[in-house]
Amino acid sequence: MKISEVTAALNAEICQDQFEDAELSGAYTSDLLSDVIAHAKDGGALITIQAHKNTIAVAALVNISVIIICNSRPLTDDILEAARDEGIAIIRTKENQFTVSGKLWEMLK
Repeated sequence: MKISEVTAALNAEICQDQFEDAELSGAYTSDLLSDVIAHAKDGGALITIQAHKNTIAVAALVNISVIIICNSRPLTDDILEAARDEGIAIIRTKENQFTVSGKLWEMLK
């Protein structure tokens, strides 16, 4: 499933739109960035509430394609600029991580 299809299915807002609309290889849910480094899969989605510049650095390190920000967390210009520089999509939803994880699991299984 492509990032655009996931975005539409989650009824999420695209916050950083300069990215390749890639097929997702899976997803990982965590708010602990060291955990993301250790366990996230290449080409997947990161489901989190961590909306700061370090999240982008970690996503780039493990080749995350899209970051799904939950709970309508606010985003600053520096996170959007960093994501744009790395070509990482950022989408945002009002739903929590549990709900988004379940929906994404259903879509990708």
